[in-house]
Amino acid sequence: MRALWRDEVASFDGFEPSWSWPKPVRDLPVYVGGGAGPALFAHVAEYADGWMPIGGHGVKAALPALREACEKAGRPMAEVIPFGTRPTKEKLDYFAGLGIEEAVAALPSGSADEVLRFLDQYATLT
Repeated sequence: MRALWRDEVASFDGFEPSWSWPKPVRDLPVYVGGGAGPALFAHVAEYADGWMPIGGHGVKAALPALREACEKAGRPMAEVIPFGTRPTKEKLDYFAGLGIEEAVAALPSGSADEVLRFLDQYATLT
């Protein structure tokens, strides 16, 4: 993604040259999503700014392995942003206790009124 956002023509081993415009006006973070595991964490440590676990289930148990992969790569701990979580005050407090400062909330498909009801509920959690 960084090459695509930076270079006029971007390429990567195994992929055809690609073009993308407009280019971002600033450097954007790159997050890798996926299930916890040594290969994923090696990739996060090598070239990503952070990890986006789906929902956040099992994140506490996975943090030591991610921390170890980052240390092995000689970099600081990657940011962790659970994606698609159904937030509650307790869950957000739990994440905060793990050092997780952001989460991406799940929203239902539906009318504006339905989605706004969820957003109104989520707004009370901060």
